[in-house]
Amino acid sequence: MFKKENQPENFKDVETIIGESIKVKGNFNGNGNIIVDGILEGSLKTKGNLFVGDKAKITANIEAREMIINGEVSGNLVVLEFLALGATARITGDIECAQISVERGAVINGKCHMSKNIANVSQKEEIIEQTDDEK
Repeated sequence: MFKKENQPENFKDVETIIGESIKVKGNFNGNGNIIVDGILEGSLKTKGNLFVGDKAKITANIEAREMIINGEVSGNLVVLEFLALGATARITGDIECAQISVERGAVINGKCHMSKNIANVSQKEEIIEQTDDEK
C-alpha cells in the first residue's frame, strides 16, 4: 500500500486511494488527487494529480494535472502540466503533456507530444463541454 511518509509533496491531500487488493471498472471523474496501487479499467479524469504505484495495472485513458507513474498503463495520457515516469513505468499509448521526466528503465510504446499550451487546450475543451451541457 502507498505509505503516507512516501507521498510526493503534491499528494498530501489525497481524495481517492485504490489499494493493491482492489480491482475497479468504470469511468471516474473527479477534482482531487488520486492514488492507484491496484487495478483500474475504464477511464480516469481528474483536475488534481495522479500517482500510479509500481504494482498498479491500469487499462484506461487518463487525464490529470500532474502524474507520477511507476506501474503499467495501457491507454492514452493527457497531462496538463508535469509527467514523471519512474524506472518501473510501462506505458502503452500516446502521451500528451507540457513537461516530462523519464527515469532509466521506463518503457513507452506510443507517441509523445509535448506542448506548453496543453492546459489552454484542455480549458477550451472544458468550456465547450459546459456550453454543450447548457443546451
